[in-house]
Amino acid sequence: LVMPFLLRLRFLQLSRRFDLSSILLTIRWASIFLVVLCGYIYFRFIGEFYPLVSIGLISFVAVAQFAPSIIGGIFWKGATRSGALSGLVAGFCVWIYTLFLPHLTHGGVLPDSFITHGPFNIALLKPYELFGLTGIDQIAHSTFWTMLANISAYVGVSLFTRPTRMEHNQAVLFVDIFKRSEANNESLLWPGTASLPDLQSLLGRFMGKRIAENALKRYRQTSTTGQHDDLMADPGLVSHAEKLLTGAIGSASARIMVRTILKEEPPGIDEVMNILDETRQVIAHSHELEKATAELKEANERLKELDRLKDDFISTVTHELKTPLTSVRSLTEILHDHPEIDDTRRKEYLQIIVKESERLTRLITQVLNFQKIDAGGMELYMSRLNLAHIIRDAIAASQQLIQENNITLVTDIENIAPEIEGDRDRLMQVIMNLISNAVNFSSPENGRISIALQVQSHDLQVSVMDNGIGIDKVGHLEIFEKFKQIKNIGQGRSQGTGLGLAIAKKIVEHHEGRIWVESEPGHGSVFKFTIPYVSA
Repeated sequence: LVMPFLLRLRFLQLSRRFDLSSILLTIRWASIFLVVLCGYIYFRFIGEFYPLVSIGLISFVAVAQFAPSIIGGIFWKGATRSGALSGLVAGFCVWIYTLFLPHLTHGGVLPDSFITHGPFNIALLKPYELFGLTGIDQIAHSTFWTMLANISAYVGVSLFTRPTRMEHNQAVLFVDIFKRSEANNESLLWPGTASLPDLQSLLGRFMGKRIAENALKRYRQTSTTGQHDDLMADPGLVSHAEKLLTGAIGSASARIMVRTILKEEPPGIDEVMNILDETRQVIAHSHELEKATAELKEANERLKELDRLKDDFISTVTHELKTPLTSVRSLTEILHDHPEIDDTRRKEYLQIIVKESERLTRLITQVLNFQKIDAGGMELYMSRLNLAHIIRDAIAASQQLIQENNITLVTDIENIAPEIEGDRDRLMQVIMNLISNAVNFSSPENGRISIALQVQSHDLQVSVMDNGIGIDKVGHLEIFEKFKQIKNIGQGRSQGTGLGLAIAKKIVEHHEGRIWVESEPGHGSVFKFTIPYVSA
């Protein structure tokens, strides 16, 4: 404790002195004398009133104040020097108040009222009944309050202060000591060498020449490195010398003194390779982080796009629901308010109401179907089917829509086609959806739709072609995503919900087929899908 303090006093210039062993001996003799003197004074004035066991227990409580800092330093990396000092100060202050000062009352140093009534007659501050805690003996009482104050200050200050770099490094060495292998421990040696005479001279200054020579001789006899150079000390010997000095002047001072004579060696090829390997790992990790960051950015942009598409979807669905509802309500009110209306007009209004109701039903069914498919709850009722019959049924169901829009329909369906394994209603939904899209995007003046069924080597191919506005290459994949729509410039707002093709894609894929589009802007579009047929 004393020597590191003296080495820090520059005006003493102890670092320039060749032999410091005499100063060390003087410090030790003086320390022993002071300890014995303090013990005698305490026993002379106080000790005659207490048995030796009681005095030893008082000392034990004082020494116990180092326990939280020692245990915390071994097991807790977050502990700090400020926290340890705060805990020690708090613990010793409470120890002095609850044990040391009360013992002085028997020597007449303090009045008896200090114990019986507390300082300033405050009962809660009685040293043997602090804050009203009674029912336990004096030693246990003091131990409880000192440990409480010590640990609270230690933990509290450590939590609100940041450890220095040295404190962090020491914490890693102490807390993770059992996680380190022998190879890791070798890295703690000094990275260099020192002149053996310089090292021996340094040890002689603090330990005495004879003791230093014997210590170095013992190290050589027990060393397993096989290096016995008379002029240079290897890193292991330098580390051993540091440990010897630590016992004399403390660890921090010993390290400083050893550093003054150390000659660091240039890194060897193994060390350079290790550094390069660590650098390579850091670079690889950095590339992984960059890749992960890019992926996160891409996912974030996609989430933003999906959020925007959902907003558009809600707006579109609201519009699509509102339009037929408005027509149904208006026509129903006319029929209700004017019962005398002629039969021809009444029939016309009722047909419009039925048509708009069917439109509402299709819209709601489409949304519900997509929700079920997207959640993985789609059920397929598979059976042997003739795809040509399904296509003709879909055309018949869409015939009114085709005629209302003055669309010319051309079909090329092979009558003799292999059977497929599929769900009739779902496949018909796909074909009707493609026909509906073709009608919506065909040319309003001379609209034309071609529907074909072709037999290929392993599957059947259905194609629906229109002469509409076409789709650019970017939209070839996006159009099958949910909420995606291609705007028809001639019609302004896009019709539908943007779910039809997404549903069709899911259904086709569940039948182990695939769906795609072939199109160029201004040249119409051809939607195709394939379904594998059953071998005969």
